[in-house]
Amino acid sequence: MIFKPNSVKDILGHIGIMIAISIGLILLFFYWYLPNATNHGETITVPDLEGRHIDEIADYLSARDLSYEVSVDSGYSGNHQPLTVLKQYPNPQSLVKEKRKIYLTLNAQNPPKVKMPRLTDLSVKIARIKLISLGLAVGDIKYEPDMAFNAVLRQEFEGEEIPEGTGIFKGSAIDLVVGDGYGKRDFPVPDLLGMQLEEAEFVLAGVGLKTGSILEAPEVENDTLPAGTIIQQTPEKGEKIRIGEVVDIWVKEYEKYLSEKEESES
Repeated sequence: MIFKPNSVKDILGHIGIMIAISIGLILLFFYWYLPNATNHGETITVPDLEGRHIDEIADYLSARDLSYEVSVDSGYSGNHQPLTVLKQYPNPQSLVKEKRKIYLTLNAQNPPKVKMPRLTDLSVKIARIKLISLGLAVGDIKYEPDMAFNAVLRQEFEGEEIPEGTGIFKGSAIDLVVGDGYGKRDFPVPDLLGMQLEEAEFVLAGVGLKTGSILEAPEVENDTLPAGTIIQQTPEKGEKIRIGEVVDIWVKEYEKYLSEKEESES
């Protein structure tokens, strides 16, 4: 077959027409068919469902052209009622298509149980952290006389001591009985008379007492005791006292004693 001189122009024209038709079909597919087939542009804002009871959810979402599905795994929070929504996906305020399914995590109807930890001998601070990490609450903190200041002596639940390993519902409040740091044993005040100040302070610290006021002792005639000697104390020797309480002492020539001590240390 022999082409006429204008045959090439005809071919190019046909190709141009085919290209134009193809572009038109593509534009028609993306800008008319696809948007109508997928409801393009018709979005719904996901509502915040946290705290809503499951009985409310179906009608609430249906009215908004949405559906839901409850997650197999449930959680637990003491701040929410049983069978209320704890978490959702997609998140609130997300934009989704009509009929989109919202996945829900519900608060368990019965709180799960955990094993009671051993809190005795721990500090209140560490015991509190341990309880919270297990989903338990800190109840009342009651102090009892004991030398172990702020150390847990007993752990109690509803007025009864609860042993380590006992199963207990999450959210339960555990009361702590804690040492006050003073102890409950009364004992006689040691005799400090005649001791040097440093020795007396050492003796008091050794039995768990505190040095209170250090005062200048009144002058005594024919007194040959050196400066810094304890002349008087309150409470007096033999009186009953508890750990952590203070003892006031009167020191002979206290100012002179301090001056001599400062010179010897310089």
